[in-house]
Amino acid sequence: MVKLRLKRCDRKQPIYRIVAIDVRSQREGRDLRKVRFYDPIKNQTCLNVPAILYFLEKGAQPTRTVYDILRKAEFFKDKERTLS
Repeated sequence: MVKLRLKRCDRKQPIYRIVAIDVRSQREGRDLRKVRFYDPIKNQTCLNVPAILYFLEKGAQPTRTVYDILRKAEFFKDKERTLS
């Protein structure tokens, strides 16, 4: 099973990449694809919408945090998707 989750990039500042990763991998493990990034300090979100849609259509489940980030970016407004 594949999940969309956060992967920390920097040791000093909390900058995260949103990645598609196998459930059995560690948080810092090898990812299948980097979808984009999230910076909580600057409140910046950069999303690769076609890649996210691809993984969601294939059955990937976003974690609760990634789901909240996508919802704040109004990603699900047009898609009418819900987290199960």
